[in-house]
Amino acid sequence: MTAPRNVAILIFDEVEVLDFAGPLEVFNVTAELNDPTPFNVYLVAETAAPIKTRGKLVIHPNYSLYTMPPADILLIPGGAGSRALLKKAHVLDWLRAQASRVEYLCSVCTGALVLAQAGLLVGVSATTHHDSLDTLRALVDERTIVMDDRRYVDNGHILTSGGVSAGIDMALYLVRQLLGDDVLKKTLSEMEYPWADDLTLTWRGRGSRL
Repeated sequence: MTAPRNVAILIFDEVEVLDFAGPLEVFNVTAELNDPTPFNVYLVAETAAPIKTRGKLVIHPNYSLYTMPPADILLIPGGAGSRALLKKAHVLDWLRAQASRVEYLCSVCTGALVLAQAGLLVGVSATTHHDSLDTLRALVDERTIVMDDRRYVDNGHILTSGGVSAGIDMALYLVRQLLGDDVLKKTLSEMEYPWADDLTLTWRGRGSRL
């Protein structure tokens, strides 16, 4: 029997709720609908102490950075609190170490800024929330292509998505990549989510099709 993939989602003060809760729902629904379960999902924070999201929800992480089980998929969400992570050397060191171990490293929204600050977007294409595209460009050099017309970007090992709800689409895409169309369809039906397999659907101004 194939062991489930461990999906670790980082949370922190002032994290954007849907950035982490959307992908969490995708992976959890997929896990519950299938036997054997394909995913084991847990929340990770700097410490075991509760964090307070944007919107003042109090969330208790399952693990701290240094007590979590080895992850196969690591997701870094965004939100106002992601800016503070850019200055936390121990978090960036932890992220670099994790990046070399995980099968997939993912970011949602301004979580891409954290990946960039850690030097993990060198030589790849990436995206982020449309309001933070210039900030992302300032954190990388010419070896990184910042894309302003994609809902999410797949580089194989590293996936990045646009803002907030785009993380749901990226997670669904990863479900299909790992488990196939039939599993994806069950997840979409359970979530009643009208997923469109179109990377160019975006809220950005230029080139927007919405």
